[in-house]
Amino acid sequence: MSTAKKAPVGQSQIPTPTSNLESSISFSADHLANQFLIAMPGMVDPNFAGSVIYLFEHTERGAMGLVVNRPTEVDLASLFDKIELKLEIAPLLDQPVYFGGPVQIERGFVLHEPTAQVLYRSSLAVPDGLTMTTSKDVLEAVAAGNGPSKFLMTLGYAGWGAGQLEEEITLNGWMNVPLSRQQMSDIIFDTPASQRYDRTMSHLGFDPSHLSGEAGHA
Repeated sequence: MSTAKKAPVGQSQIPTPTSNLESSISFSADHLANQFLIAMPGMVDPNFAGSVIYLFEHTERGAMGLVVNRPTEVDLASLFDKIELKLEIAPLLDQPVYFGGPVQIERGFVLHEPTAQVLYRSSLAVPDGLTMTTSKDVLEAVAAGNGPSKFLMTLGYAGWGAGQLEEEITLNGWMNVPLSRQQMSDIIFDTPASQRYDRTMSHLGFDPSHLSGEAGHA
């Protein structure tokens, strides 16, 4: 089982904030993008055992996603203090920051529902799916009370080089779970983190322990 790693230089990269005021929005919906990946019982990598990942990009150059069920001990109030933003919205203060994956763990990623009117400087919008934003303006909007109504903040992301994810699926490391945007939003934003794995698996209708010796499917 190989550990997820950063895509090589020249391959798919997270968009970075632009230097002007215009929004930079990328679109991606290739292959397994806009699906969940769930770690199979045989997953031995401690970064991913028991994890659910929202995959926002998957092309011949590699794949990228965010773990959505691994809250850390850091809360939003602490994170906002570190980036010199004042967060005073009570329901958000104790909301946890999540471990999004082992790549660029010092960098923040905000997974949120699409916003029809508001555009951020650096976002990747998955058609028929969710939006991932990396620019600070989304956090400024949250602090001001006009950010996305539902969002999940992570530090780090999961990344695979060309062909790596396909190989790990073949070796029964992962199973992909295609769901509607509403179903994915319900799991990510409205289901307790400790229940997201089982909730995602329930859409397949069987016990994951029965798959420990079988091949995954893409």
